[in-house]
Amino acid sequence: MRVLVAAARLKGLDGVSLEAEKLRRVLVQDGHRVFALAGELGPGWEGEELPALHFAHPEARALAGEAFAGPGTDRELLLRIGRSARALYRTMRRGLEGFAPDLLVVQNAWAIPMHLALGVALDRLWRDLGVPAIAHNHDYPWERRRFLKNRVGPLLRRYFPPSGAVQLSINSLAQADLRSRRGLSSLLLPNVMDFDRPPPGPDAYNADFRERLAIGDRLLLLQPTRVVPRKRIEKSLKLAAALAVRGRDPVVLVTHPAGDEGLGYRDRLVRLARRLRVDLRFADGWIGPERRAIAGRKVYSLWDAYLHADLVAYPSAYEGFGNALLEAVWMRKPVVVGRYPVYLHDIRPLGFRFVEFGTGAAEAVERLLADPALRRAWTATNLALARRHFGFARLRRVLREAFHAAGIAA
Repeated sequence: MRVLVAAARLKGLDGVSLEAEKLRRVLVQDGHRVFALAGELGPGWEGEELPALHFAHPEARALAGEAFAGPGTDRELLLRIGRSARALYRTMRRGLEGFAPDLLVVQNAWAIPMHLALGVALDRLWRDLGVPAIAHNHDYPWERRRFLKNRVGPLLRRYFPPSGAVQLSINSLAQADLRSRRGLSSLLLPNVMDFDRPPPGPDAYNADFRERLAIGDRLLLLQPTRVVPRKRIEKSLKLAAALAVRGRDPVVLVTHPAGDEGLGYRDRLVRLARRLRVDLRFADGWIGPERRAIAGRKVYSLWDAYLHADLVAYPSAYEGFGNALLEAVWMRKPVVVGRYPVYLHDIRPLGFRFVEFGTGAAEAVERLLADPALRRAWTATNLALARRHFGFARLRRVLREAFHAAGIAA
């Protein structure tokens, strides 16, 4: 089967790009050809990189800025979004030349309304192609406060997501919301990982990770997230300060870049770290989706950072699922996690062993760090649970259900 994947971005360490890559890998392993159209394409993707599809494209940003500046429907704005969508449709048609898909998979572009015209254009493309569509939805509009007041209500209700496609929700709370708010049923596809594959270990490339980042033998507290407010990195800083009082010498290392939602939050974190006397490092210049060299300087993979971490911090206030949790489990690392709603509802009840942010967290972390046998027991339990509930077998099972719902025999 020929599968067209469309998205604003399919490159980097964000959750959508990571989960889309896992889906691509499984489809290819199962004998399908996958072709992509996106504003950015990462390694491994066959397809066309079309910058106008990216949510950071100036026209997309300008339209979104107007759309979410306040309440009240703006008819003239809707017309301009429609004109932009028609141009995007023509761009995608040219990008598709020579590839006739049997199935369209839209990665989040029919969910989070960061690129309004792209959602509209993909709807037209889908209907003109006359093929079934699967909407892999990671973030719905109502899950982000900044989208609640808007001037494009009719457009959001029609295209984010559209009816008629097979819907995939990444957690049970979003699944219930989609049904209650839009009357649409969906299959549940949580974030997954290939837990049957052994994680990468120490080698000649990553042997100097701590030395090059000037960490030495200090406690490395890894925050494997972007720098946006909902990640609550300030909680990791306060945990590091509490561990320092107990005689530890921590470094807080943030792996992903800032900028998706401005740089104000990053600046506030720098000031807080200075006040708490915590060593905060932003390592996105050192860490990327894969190993490579930039201007002769070594860039490490995310897995190299996990490998050298003593502790993984994930204090988010909200997550669609929690990709970093699964990554830390795969890398056999102890985790301190925030009590975000999806964790409490879909993950914690399965029996995972994590320290939770809150009163007593520093003491619990200290006990865990001081007891290697306890760490091994916790990480082994977590790996077994994750393999059972969030492995590639789960992804293949849900894909079979989605194909059946779309009327595809595959």
